[in-house]
Amino acid sequence: MGRYRPWHAIKYPTLAFQRKLRLAEYMQNRSGSAIGRIIALAFRLRARNAGMRLGFSIPPNVFGPGLSIAHYGTIVVNDRARVGARCRIHPGVVIGTKNGGEPIIGDDCYLGPGSKLIGGITLGDRAKVGANAVVTKSFPSDSVLVGLAARPINVASPTRGDDKPDAAALA
Repeated sequence: MGRYRPWHAIKYPTLAFQRKLRLAEYMQNRSGSAIGRIIALAFRLRARNAGMRLGFSIPPNVFGPGLSIAHYGTIVVNDRARVGARCRIHPGVVIGTKNGGEPIIGDDCYLGPGSKLIGGITLGDRAKVGANAVVTKSFPSDSVLVGLAARPINVASPTRGDDKPDAAALA
């Protein structure tokens, strides 16, 4: 796509929302005076209205850098959840609270269409949550999760330092 141009807001509405969200975050994080807080509020309202048109409920300062929203559609995120850098998120995702606990999601994660992450859970870096999976427990890095009660499907084989399977561990 190259450099961002004003007409990209029409062609790529999710990208336009992300730009408004990041600008609102910047203004909110740097506002110190009363006038700065009023300006930050205006930018937050602008981002919220753009999100409402697309079906997003994503508050500022939840996602790290590199957020990728695949398509417009319903996405609901709790304002106290924390998501790391370079997260790819699809429509129908809910990141919510349960019993006062909020999800903490690592870097380079993939949240498939319709996935739900609920409660005080922690997902490690590079975790992948499949379509319509419901995650209510914590999982380590490099997990691939599927199912209504999410379970990991990737089973890492024990290896030696040279990336060949250890014969003793496979026996």
